Amino acid sequence: MSKAETIIELRGIKKVYQMGGHALEALSGVSLEIGRGEFVSVMGPSGSGKSTLMNIIGCLDTPTSGEYYLEGKNVAGLTFDQLSSIRNQKLGFVFQNFNLLTYATAWENVEVPLLFNGKNARRRRQRITELLEAVGLLDWKEHRPSELSGGEQQRIALARALANDPPILLADEPTGNLDSKSGEDIMGLLGGLWKEGRTIVMVTHDDRIAAHSERTIRLFDGQVA
Repeated sequence: MSKAETIIELRGIKKVYQMGGHALEALSGVSLEIGRGEFVSVMGPSGSGKSTLMNIIGCLDTPTSGEYYLEGKNVAGLTFDQLSSIRNQKLGFVFQNFNLLTYATAWENVEVPLLFNGKNARRRRQRITELLEAVGLLDWKEHRPSELSGGEQQRIALARALANDPPILLADEPTGNLDSKSGEDIMGLLGGLWKEGRTIVMVTHDDRIAAHSERTIRLFDGQVA
C-alpha cells in the first residue's frame, strides 16, 4: 500500500492502564495501515484489545506510546480539544447500543453534530432531510428512540454519524443488538457507503458480518495476530 493511499497508520501503539497497583497492557505495540476507501473488520476474543484500538483510532483515547497518523498527521499527542475537533470533522461513529439521546426526536438526534459544526438552520434542515431519506426514515423524524425498533434506531445513529460527511466511519459491533434481518439492512447501508468511497473500520464478533468487509484484522492479547 503506497503512502498516498494510507488514511490510518499506527506505529508501535501501546496502551497501558493502571489498575490499582498493577499495569494492564491493552495494546502491545500494534502497527497497521488502512487505505483510503477500505472496508476493514477488526476481530478477536474478549479482552484482545479491540475496543481500545477503536477508541484510539477514533481519537476517543490516546496511546501510552507509539504514533498514530490520521491522513498523514500524527495525532497521538494532541490535546483533548484538538482531538475533539478531529472527531467532529474526520470521524463518524456507530455503536452497538446506538447511543441516541432518549429525549430527542430522530430529527434532533441527527442534528446534534451539525449544531457543533456551526451550520446554519437552512443547511441543517437540508442535510438532515437528505440523511433521513438515505436511511429510509424521513417519515419517522418526529419519533423518539423508544418509539423505534432496534434496526430503526441504528439507522438513525448511522444518519447522525454521517451528518458532517466524515471520510472515516467507525462501527463498533453495529449489528450486535439487532435481529438478522435488521443486521443485514445495516450492513447493506454500510456497503453502499463503502462503494461511495467511505473508509469503514468495523469491530465485530460475527464472521458472517465480517465477510461484508474486504479485509479482516485479528487481534489477540493486544497484538495483531
